[in-house]
This record gives sequence, structure tokens and C-alpha cells, in this order.
Amino acid sequence: MRYRPSRRTRRLGIGAVVVTALAAMNGPAVYGFASEQYHSYKINQPEYKQRNGHWDVLDVPAEYRINTIHAALLHTGKVLLVAGSGNNAANFKAKSFRTVLWDPAKNAFKNIPTPTDLFCSGHTQLPDGKLLVAGGTQRYETLKGDVKKAGGLMIIYNEDPDGPKTFPAGTLFTGKENGKTFVSKDPVVVPRAKKIKDKATGKVRVEHSEARVYVEARKQGRQYATGAQDNYRIHGLTGADARNFYGIAQKLSFDKKDFQGIKDTFEFDPVAERYIRVDPMNEARWYPTLTSMEDGKVLSVSGLDEIGQVVPGKNELYDPKTKKWTYLPEQRFFPTYPTLFLSGKGQVFYTGSNAGYGPDNKGRKPGIWDLKSNKFQVVPGMSDPDILETSMSVLLPPAQDQRYMVLGGGGVGEDPRATDKTRIVDLTKPKPRFQDGPDLYAKTRYPSSVIMPDDTVLTTNGSGDYRGRSDSNILAAELYDPAKNTSRRVADPLVGRNYHSGALLLPDGRVMTFGSDSLFADKDNTRPGVFQQQIDLYTPPYLFQGARPDLTAKGPTTVQLGGKATFGTSHSSSLKKLRLIRPGSFTHVTNVEQRSLALAFTTKGDSVTVTLPKDPALVPPGWYMVMAVDDEGTPSKAVWVKVPAAEKP
Repeated sequence: MRYRPSRRTRRLGIGAVVVTALAAMNGPAVYGFASEQYHSYKINQPEYKQRNGHWDVLDVPAEYRINTIHAALLHTGKVLLVAGSGNNAANFKAKSFRTVLWDPAKNAFKNIPTPTDLFCSGHTQLPDGKLLVAGGTQRYETLKGDVKKAGGLMIIYNEDPDGPKTFPAGTLFTGKENGKTFVSKDPVVVPRAKKIKDKATGKVRVEHSEARVYVEARKQGRQYATGAQDNYRIHGLTGADARNFYGIAQKLSFDKKDFQGIKDTFEFDPVAERYIRVDPMNEARWYPTLTSMEDGKVLSVSGLDEIGQVVPGKNELYDPKTKKWTYLPEQRFFPTYPTLFLSGKGQVFYTGSNAGYGPDNKGRKPGIWDLKSNKFQVVPGMSDPDILETSMSVLLPPAQDQRYMVLGGGGVGEDPRATDKTRIVDLTKPKPRFQDGPDLYAKTRYPSSVIMPDDTVLTTNGSGDYRGRSDSNILAAELYDPAKNTSRRVADPLVGRNYHSGALLLPDGRVMTFGSDSLFADKDNTRPGVFQQQIDLYTPPYLFQGARPDLTAKGPTTVQLGGKATFGTSHSSSLKKLRLIRPGSFTHVTNVEQRSLALAFTTKGDSVTVTLPKDPALVPPGWYMVMAVDDEGTPSKAVWVKVPAAEKP
């Protein structure tokens, strides 16, 4: 049937022509207005939407607008938006920490009490549907020149094998050589020393333990800085304690002080809609990555510690059954927010993507990490390997193919370089190697990519320079088709998004985009940037193709690996794909949760029966969305199912 424009559409079209004619007579200002009017007319045409999709602004009441840094889709269908202090030092000082819960189905919002500063934490889905949130901010950075008191790292030693000791915030340390006194800013527990027996001689020796704490001078002034290592007496200790406990520090100076992390860990309960405190991590972490494992445990990696240094390879696992953390037996170093995917056979794939902190020559090569042996197989072939920071990584759909894409990226730190490269690797190959895919819409860092139910990947926004510097935000989006290895441009986003931005697939098939934290607000970099609190919703082209298939639950919502589930549908004859999609959890160009699995299915009458994969490495336990896609590429709304951990033989 040929499309015939409505009377209103014809009026808009005539109006656009008239305005354009007037613009030609009245100069650039009117021409700019006319161009904007025509653009608005064009992007709202049915044919344009069918081809390119459409963007809308989410109406968020003022009391719920926050600096969204983290976002996660919950199995209730609601989205958890987390700001913490929102990269705002005044909020941090005032202990004003924010979390908002958004219900897309009702467009309803709720403020959630936030127990501590979860800004720059890590988060991931747990088997029971709770969201694990770990780490966050203990102290904001202070740039060189703004540091008022000399300070730095104090290592506290314990040579007593009979007991640990807690030193409260405010503990004083005085140097034996320099005579200068420093005060600790946080409480610290020093574990007991170890007794080690020599197998050959039977003699027992004591190996000291140690803990680290940030200290600073009690007063301002350059005279309180130190320039060399010293041994420090701890005030308030007498007798054996005075001998067994002491501090050692290198120079305590006015150098830049980086952000510092916390050990705090919480489970967010989507049903009770509140944070629940659980055991803290062994290491303080700011900018960590949390990755769900095939048995439901969670791997926590990297981050800045309690004195602002990258955690030196001390990685740990969280057991949701015991609520406790344990170290991995061996260490492996990664820069902060490393992109680590569960890839199979107890292995983790590091794509090389990361964000934030770490040396430029350590822990940056992509590879397959075997957690059991700690072996690391480097995967070669990465183009532009030295500008991978702030790149995006995706497990391409369907996940069974084990093909990964790395998109864009920038130079380490504030390096202005960026790349438009995409790189793809197939881990099913005997010797996997990255190959270049189609170029992105621009050279970009901070792009956000979302796996769609029709097996395409939407990538949007980013900036050409560090944090959008020099007005380099990119208003572009594209859809990548993994089967054809091709990309095409779609509707341009409404606002620029770079650092502290992200995107999530919603249960109705739309995509939400959030955040952006530009360093400056003008091309000349003279005015400070303002956090972008606007949330936008992208309706993809597949939702403008006509009626969508329906899908309803007909049986239990819990389905075992390799098990079957039956759903009701009135479109069984037109169904082409069934997909099992894990809800996303996005922050800092990192979303290692999202994955989409192809489901084998059969239809009968008004029902469709799916069979889940058997491999627990493909389907880590938790809640998933089941979405049906018809022969026009249009998806159903999601039906939620719970996949428990594989039963041990």
C-alpha cells in the first residue's frame, strides 16, 4: 500500500518550503531556524522512523534528576540509576549521595536511600536477581597546587603473631629522623604477623604483616613535607606494642592526590527496593570491574585503593551464598575498569578495553585469562593498540559464536588521540586473532554499545577528545549487523554524551541513554562543563514496522540450563528468532553483563517452546529476558525467566 501523507503532514511540508524561501531572503539567522524546522519535520516522517528510528527526551521530574554515573536493569523491569556524589566534591563533603529507581512501564520514579558514596563503584547481576554493588569513593582527588597539607602513604607494620590491631582515624605518627608528625585520615586494621616453620630445621620465624593508610600533616605549610623514607613511631603505644607496631613512609609531599576507594559492598534488592550491606571486599576499590562467573560467584578486579594507587593485582571472588570475599591464589594486574567477560571453561576474556588509571605499559594487552592456573594467553592483532582506553567492548550476538568486538578508544589519560577502528575476534579459533571490522562513524572514545534483540548492535555518541574537550562530542549513532559485518547510520542522538555516560536495552525493546560529564562547555575550553542529566529514549527502526509479536509466560519462570520453557503467542507462524538476553549493568564504557543467546525453539498452535543452552559459561545464573523476533525483525516485549546455577554432578 502506497503511503499517502496526512493533511497535517502536507501542511508541515508546505510550511517548511515557505520558511526555507523566507530564509533565503532574510539571511543566516533565519536560515538556521529554517534548517532546524526542516530537520524536525524530516526526522518525524514515518518513512524516516522506519529506516532510522527516533529519539525522545524522558520526562524526569526535577526531584529525581541526578548525575547518573551507573545504570542497571533489574528483573522487576525497573532501572536503578546511581549517582552517589555524582562527581561533585560539594555533594561528597555534604554526604549527599543519590540513587533513583525508574519504572519505564509506568514512567514512575522513586528516591532510594544511598548508604555511602557509590560513585565509581562496580556492579553486576547476582543469581537471585539482586544487584551486587562494590567499592566507591573514600576521598576525592586533589590536584597539584590545591593540596594544602603534605601527605601520602603510610605502611603500618606488625611483628606480633598473637594479634591484629585497629588504629582509629586520627592516629598520630612521628618520624624518628625528621621529627615531623602526621595523622591518619581513616581507621585501619593491621593483621597479625605470621609464624612460619622451616621444614628443614623446624625453627619458627615471624613474618611481619602490614596495612596501608593515608596520612597528612596536622598543619598547612611546605615545611611539613618530607623528602625521604623514615621510620615512624605510633603515638599511644607502650611496651611490646611500641616495638611490634611502627610505620614506614617514603616522601610525604604536596603531589597530586588521586581518588581513593572503599571496601564497602552492598546487594540491592529489587523487590524490597533497598541496599543491604554485606561483608566488605578485602581491598578498597574505586573504578573496579565486577564479572559474574558461571557458578554465580563474582570476580572483582582492579580499582584505586585506599591511598589512591591501582590495586596491584590482588583480585578476589564474592560468594553470594556466604556473602564473603576471598582472594584468588595468584595475582594479575589490570588497569582500572578492565573489560572482562566470562568466556567459557573457567576462563575470562580481557578485550583490552579499560577506563581511567594505570601505567601505559602494563596490563593492557588483550588475552584469555585462566583463573585456575593464572595463565594468560595474549590475543594479537589489535589495531591502534595504544589507544584502547575508553573503548567499548561487546560480546557479539548470538553469544554462542564467541565473537567479541572492540569499538573506538582513546589514548591513556588525557591524551587527545582517538580511533574509529572496530576490531573483532573469534575465540572459537585455535589461535584467535583480532581483525578489523567496519569503521565507526567517527574517531571516538566513550561510545556506548547495546545488543539489540534482532542481533544488531546499536552504538551511539562518544567524543573525539578527552571528556568532550574542544567541543568534540559526537552526535551520531549506528547499527552494526554481525551476520553481514556491516554498519549503517541511524537517527542522530539529541545531546552529546562522553565521560560518565551509558546506554541500556529496556524490556520493551527501546534503548535508554544517560549521563555525560564534559570537562568544558565551549570550544575554547574556557567555561567548565555541566553534567548532562537528560535521559533519552531511542525507539529503534524495528518498532516502526507494524504490529509486534506477543509473548506471554505459560509455565514456571525458573528454567534450568538445557531445560525447556513454553510461552504463549498468537504469532507462532511468523517467529524467526528467540533470544535469551541478560540485563545490562553499565558504567564508564563498561557493560560486561549484557549478552544475547540464540534459543532453539519449536512452535505448536498458539505456543512456542524454547530450549536453553547447557553451557553454564554461556549462561551465568540469574534473571534473563526472553524476546521473540518475527520475520520482519520486530521483537516482542520481554518475558522474564530465572536461570539457576548448574547442578553439580
